[in-house]
Amino acid sequence: MSRVLRGWAILRVVLRYGLDVLLLQSLPQPGLQRLGRLLALGRQLDAPRGERLRQALEDLGPIFVKLGQVLSTRRDLLAPDIALELAKLQDRVPPFPSDVAVAAIEEALGKPLNELFVSFEHTPVASASIAQVHFAVLRDRTGREREVAVKVLRPGMLGAIDKDLGLMHLMADIVGSLSADGRRLKPREVVAEFDKYLHDELDLVREASSAAQLRRNMEGLDLVLIPEMLWDHCTTNVLVMERMHGVPISQVDRLREAGVDIQKLARDGVVLFFTQVFRDGFFHADMHPGNIQVSLAPQTFGRYISLDFGIVGTLTEVDKEYLAQNFVAFFRRDYKRVAELHIESGWVPAATRVDELEAAVRAVCEPYFDRPLKEISLGLVLMRLFQTSRRFQVEIQPQLVLLQKTLLNVEGLGRDLDPELDLWATAKPFLEQWMLKQVGPQRLWDELKAQAPRYAKILPDLPLLLQTYLRGGPADPKTHQLLEQMVREQKRTHRLMQALVYTLGGFALGALGMQLVWRLHL
Repeated sequence: MSRVLRGWAILRVVLRYGLDVLLLQSLPQPGLQRLGRLLALGRQLDAPRGERLRQALEDLGPIFVKLGQVLSTRRDLLAPDIALELAKLQDRVPPFPSDVAVAAIEEALGKPLNELFVSFEHTPVASASIAQVHFAVLRDRTGREREVAVKVLRPGMLGAIDKDLGLMHLMADIVGSLSADGRRLKPREVVAEFDKYLHDELDLVREASSAAQLRRNMEGLDLVLIPEMLWDHCTTNVLVMERMHGVPISQVDRLREAGVDIQKLARDGVVLFFTQVFRDGFFHADMHPGNIQVSLAPQTFGRYISLDFGIVGTLTEVDKEYLAQNFVAFFRRDYKRVAELHIESGWVPAATRVDELEAAVRAVCEPYFDRPLKEISLGLVLMRLFQTSRRFQVEIQPQLVLLQKTLLNVEGLGRDLDPELDLWATAKPFLEQWMLKQVGPQRLWDELKAQAPRYAKILPDLPLLLQTYLRGGPADPKTHQLLEQMVREQKRTHRLMQALVYTLGGFALGALGMQLVWRLHL
């Protein structure tokens, strides 16, 4: 019943702000456009369409505000007036009263406000869908005063989010049961991933720990600044961090006037994204302009400043390897290898013909190479790839949905900074270098050192294991367990050993070739 009531509430908001009219009038069919004009008769829809859409998303709650934030970065897919209005959702959602924020801070940290902070700004500097931020000055343990930012969760967030997620789970069940195509999209798994990320965002201790991890990962890269978390003042609903000083990345003219190299900034953003994804497998997954600034301080001039770490993405080694190989194959226009990778990974049925999938991927991607970003719509490319995936029964990978969302954010940021940016050419050298490290001698040596303690325990038992195996199988549970452990270790290092064989083989062939040339020369 609660889901039905929530569905009715959503419908009322849609009708109140005329979103049904907006949708019908945006469709290409003249008949549907006329229907939209008829539905608009007698309804007070005087406000601009972008403002109506923004207000509707704000009324519908945090999940819909998140949707608006993602859409606001895709100015290539939206009309300018709508994109400009939705951009206000990034950090200008109507704030909740400051006295509510103060009460939450005092309850969470266990002291009156004047004992916690030297000064506290009651007017929030930013207000978003999940929380709002106040600036303050804190006296630390040493007596030193520090500028800080205090993030406070909106009250009642958990109940509001659970209602919408319950409706989304219901819709996912319906879609998943309608057809085989619906099951292929894995709507239940995708909604479950979204559910997890939203609930993680409601725990500010988890957000602080994610920020600390990203801060460690990015040390020495000299591309991005991440605020220090002040752990003595962090709880599940209040987070205190170092205050960062920067210019919002959306203020491109101001950055240009300050002397920031905008083209380099765009390239650095691509490198930063791919570094987090492929080197670390741990990436900032909420990269809309409201969360990104640029430093103008002399020591860190032109570096990114990342904020708001409520949503981060993670990738396994297997996901990273297959994604990197797919990207490299795309950049090299090796569409056959792309097709083979999809089959090897199990993303498409094993019986799929490589040549047919290769031709389909080529038809989607080839028209977009060698073009600047302003002439490429990654959203359109993804749409065409989605149509192709339906034909070949490609299974949606729920763990990659967050990465796809972030990639769209990154492309939107890059488009705003430098429309001439060649996304492919910028990313290709990085990925090729990363792939070389994955199969190179240093990676092999590092992996062998990591595996050495395990093999040291297993090798003394190897003769007994082989003897037992040759006699017809394990005679006791301990031997069986040791054999299984050996198999697991063999699987872990199989690819590295393959790389070693290829490398040594290459050296051997090279040496033989050099000897042959030398003898012919003599």
